[in-house]
This record gives sequence, C-alpha cells and structure tokens, in this order.
Amino acid sequence: MKKMVGIMLLLCSIMPFMACTSTEDEPYKPETEQPSDDPNNNEEEDNDTTPVYGHLTTANTVSDVVNHEAFNGFGRFILPAERSYNDNMTLQNVASMLPYHNYITGERAVETINTMIDYVHDGNTLFYDIYSDADKQADSRKNNTGVFFFRGEPGKPFAIVCPGGGFSYVGAIHEGFPLAIALSKMGYNAFSIQYRTGGAQVACEDLAGAIDFIMRHAEELQVSTDDYSLWGGSAGARMAAYLGSYGTQGFISAVHPRPATVVMGYTGHSDYTRNDPPTYVVIGDNDAIASASVMRQRVENLQAIGIDAEFHLFPNLRHGFGLGIGMSAEGWEKDAVAFWEKYISRKNGKSNRK
Repeated sequence: MKKMVGIMLLLCSIMPFMACTSTEDEPYKPETEQPSDDPNNNEEEDNDTTPVYGHLTTANTVSDVVNHEAFNGFGRFILPAERSYNDNMTLQNVASMLPYHNYITGERAVETINTMIDYVHDGNTLFYDIYSDADKQADSRKNNTGVFFFRGEPGKPFAIVCPGGGFSYVGAIHEGFPLAIALSKMGYNAFSIQYRTGGAQVACEDLAGAIDFIMRHAEELQVSTDDYSLWGGSAGARMAAYLGSYGTQGFISAVHPRPATVVMGYTGHSDYTRNDPPTYVVIGDNDAIASASVMRQRVENLQAIGIDAEFHLFPNLRHGFGLGIGMSAEGWEKDAVAFWEKYISRKNGKSNRK
C-alpha cells in the first residue's frame, strides 16, 4: 500500500512538466481576452470581451492575413488581391506576389502587417470606402477600392500614396503601406489607395474619387484640405502625375485644387502640362522597366517652363525599390517631404512657401 501511494505521488509531481511543450516556432494566432472570473474584479469591461489581435510571423499564410480579425471586411487588400495565389502560401514567399517589384522580404512584409494590426488594436479605423453603396451597385468593380488611413497630427496636410503594379495588381504591402506609415510618423496624415486595376483611366478615376472623399470628410478625418501631396511608384506614379496635370475634374465631376506637390518613383511617364505642380522624382540606375532618361527629360521640361522639379538617380537599384531600406536610396522619402514642405503654407505649420 505504501509503495502504491509513493508511485501516485511521483506521477502527480511529474505530469505538469510533461504537459509543457514549446510553441516558440508556431505562427501566432488571433486570441480573445476573456473577462476575469474574479468576482471582486469591478473593471468597466467586466461583462465584455476585449479583442486581442495577434501578431503574425513569416510562417503564417496568406489566408491568415486575409481572415485576420483586425482586417475584417478588407483583409483581401493587404496583399495583392488581383493576383491568383495559394491561400496556404507562407508570408516568407510574399515576393512572388509582386513580380514588378524588387527587394521584398517576408520579414519586412510581416513587420508592416503587424504595425497595421497594432494600429487597429489601438482603436484606429484603418480602412475607408471611397464610394457609396449606390456607386458600387452601379459598378461592382468599385467594391475593390478604398483608402487605408495612417493618422498624423490633427489638422496637418494629407498625402495619398499610389502603389504600383503595372495596373495589374496593387503592391501596397511593399510600396504603399510602408511609405504611408513613414509619412504619418513625420506628422502628416497619409493614405494608401486601393484602386481598380486594368488601366490608367479607371485607376485615376479612383484616385480622383479618393481625393473627393477626403475633401468631403476632412473634418471627420481631422486633416487639412490645403497643400496635399500625391505620391506614387511605377504605375502609381503615373496616377499621381495625371492628377497633378489635370486635377480631379479631368476624371470625375468633382472639382478640387491640384496637389501642392507630386512625388514620382521610377516610371516612364512623360506627359506634362504648364499647370503641373512642383515635382520630385526618384529612380535607380539599374531600372530595366522605367527609363531614367525619360524621367530626367520630363523634369528638365518642367524646369524649362518655370515649374520647380528635382531628379534623383540612385546607384545600383532596380525597379520597385519602395523605401529602399539598406540601399543607396534609403531616406529618400525624408528629402521628398522637405521638398513638399516648401509648398505648405504658413497656416499648415510651414513658412517657406515660394
């Protein structure tokens, strides 16, 4: 009998340790924080569940992003929704979804996604529809549009970032969200647009629609309607340039001021007008898709008619370098903001407008 009791005591002592297994390498999964069972807990949220949005890792899948609770209703836009892909593909392989872009890593994509998850967890609204239900019913493709909003300082000017993708996909995970987040950290209210693919016309209509939406909801969004800027890479740079040249009225019926500044990355866009805003241009010297000489010539043409424009060529960089972190272009967005700030009026906190 004493021997049996001893064995039982030994089993009870070791079983808790046998149940402990490591989950260090497992991908994070969203969780829900439950109310405390303590009857003495008198917190205000005693009878509620508080969402806890879990971070992702490169071991998570495309499906984990699309269906993440933080992105409810718009998760399909975080990664290129227009590309056919395997839902079970891990985020380590995200570069395969953006064929026109370079220097993409799963680690940086996950860092961006987790920043967005935290932004929602902090109580911010991340995504806004730019079209009404009636608009979407009239054109179902407008269901694939909207803007992601990264707040800066209340009352500051806004920027809209237009990711590229050859008008076949929207490369926001590499070219839109990271830049918008960087601009918001500098105090500016930044949007990344999700637009219809298929060509410049519908994409520019959506950009004009986004400008109109922001202008009409400026008070709610707490943004200034003065001195905004348009940013874009590749196909997105064409969008920004077209709206700079022709304004919203060139694409929709609403009329709004042209941007104070256009910032263009690596595109072969050559069209311009005498009404173009000041323009800042970046491209790498190893770009096999866009022509640096075409971009330089456009800048020189703008300068020749009295429009302030700058051309910046970075060594050893291919097409679609995004923020260019760890490369020769790193920090280019800060110089572009300094260029934009020359055209921000005193009432928006700057005093060096020409």
